Amino acid sequence: MKLMYGVINAMTTPFKEDGTIDVQSLERQVDFQIEKGVNCLYPLGTTGEMYLLSEEERKLVAETVVKRAAHRVVVYIHVGAMTTKEACELAKHAEKIGADGVGAVTPSFFGASDRAIAQYYHDISASVSKDFPIYMYSIPQCSGNDIKPELAQQIASECKNVVGIKYSYPDMVRILNYIAINDFNFSVLVGPDKLFLAGLVSGAQGCVSGCAGPCPEPFVGVYKAYKDGDLVKARDLQRKAIKVIDILKCGSDMAIFKEVLRRRGVVANSLMRRPLCELTSEQAQKLYEDIKEFI
Repeated sequence: MKLMYGVINAMTTPFKEDGTIDVQSLERQVDFQIEKGVNCLYPLGTTGEMYLLSEEERKLVAETVVKRAAHRVVVYIHVGAMTTKEACELAKHAEKIGADGVGAVTPSFFGASDRAIAQYYHDISASVSKDFPIYMYSIPQCSGNDIKPELAQQIASECKNVVGIKYSYPDMVRILNYIAINDFNFSVLVGPDKLFLAGLVSGAQGCVSGCAGPCPEPFVGVYKAYKDGDLVKARDLQRKAIKVIDILKCGSDMAIFKEVLRRRGVVANSLMRRPLCELTSEQAQKLYEDIKEFI
């Protein structure tokens, strides 16, 4: 069982001019990330515009990433969906194509009780093999639903293949509470890029970073320095990463990620799926002027 760790790129989903998935750009993204030293790939999450893709499109992206990565890095597929049925189907598909595991965001938009959230993860857990790992994913500011630490502990105790959680709200105390689950034997991944080093030092296993997509270098540097035991260097690199994060607006607009990837020759264009919009030419030029020293 391979868990996620280190620098985990929350990948963007590139589109062609006709609106279809740009498979070639997606393959270049996989190669770019691996060549830059990213540890894990995590497509089809929030950064990947998952709710704007059809089930078949999500399967195509998953297949492309798994095949292109070819076991060079750990690959998890995000399978959270608006219906449990679709989430389970995507989880089964991810296992079938050889992904290392899956993640699933909480139910979204509609308010879900603790009982409903637990049932959701029970259903996903039961849809795959008992040793196929699953990460819960809590991003309450977007989904509208939260996983309290005691609920996470309950789910992890009842579903043995639920091995960890990605938490995308900047609450360090909550992160520490997750780390303590299962007597500190629970895989916790931070979502806020600025908490990468703080999370590692506190016992988290890594950071699921959208900002590491267009600019992986400082994040890879932070993790390497941390693993080497050089916390002073890791701290200095984290400060550099924070400058990049601020320029990229902390992932609040995925069009920023796509534009930088386009400037770096990784993807063919920076098209978004409606209702999301691309940057204006003025915004794109200012972004390039701000970020060019880091790429």
